[in-house]
Amino acid sequence: MRGVFISLEGPEGAGKTTQQQRLASRLRAAGYDVFVTREPGGTAIGEQIRRILLDASHARMAPQTEMLLFAASRAQFVAEMVRPALEMGKIVLSDRYVHASLAYQGYARGLGVDLVRAVNDVATGGLLPDLVILLDVPPDLGLRRALEGRDAAADRMEREDLEFHERVREGFLRLAAEDPRIRLITGTDDPDEIAERIWREVEQLLKAKGRWRQADPPGGMG
Repeated sequence: MRGVFISLEGPEGAGKTTQQQRLASRLRAAGYDVFVTREPGGTAIGEQIRRILLDASHARMAPQTEMLLFAASRAQFVAEMVRPALEMGKIVLSDRYVHASLAYQGYARGLGVDLVRAVNDVATGGLLPDLVILLDVPPDLGLRRALEGRDAAADRMEREDLEFHERVREGFLRLAAEDPRIRLITGTDDPDEIAERIWREVEQLLKAKGRWRQADPPGGMG
């Protein structure tokens, strides 16, 4: 049986990684085989591309270059990691995927959603998630969260001005209004409540696909 593909999206500091880890723990406790990954990256080639994309010294990178580098990383990611995992019946949880490029390069960089979608269709062979969890936070709060208590300096994307990040958020919200795969969740709520809302969405998806198993109670989330 084919696996299930779920991506987590949102502006900088939305809490994607934290919630991805919590969701993975709860799914594993319920007996699912879970593959956790991130984008850009996830492969040896993708990690090298990630370093280029996030290097703060590359401030002059053209939007088209950025779009194509993300797509190149994603092509390898899908071929090497995602499709094999789905063929093995695993639940794939990815921290970012195509919708991030639509928001960042399509909307915020002004390249246009149609162009970015077409490039990513080539890169992924048309593979889209079964479910997209979109965590929404105001950009100023998200950026503070992203940099809080961190030794490393802000990366190239985090160094963009607030107006850029506001366009990213607006792009995500527009996508959520148009794409039935996306479930919009407020990222400023209590983390436990966010985790429960995500779990309910995942539960519905797994039931619809005939993959539902009774999970441990919330105390076992990790």
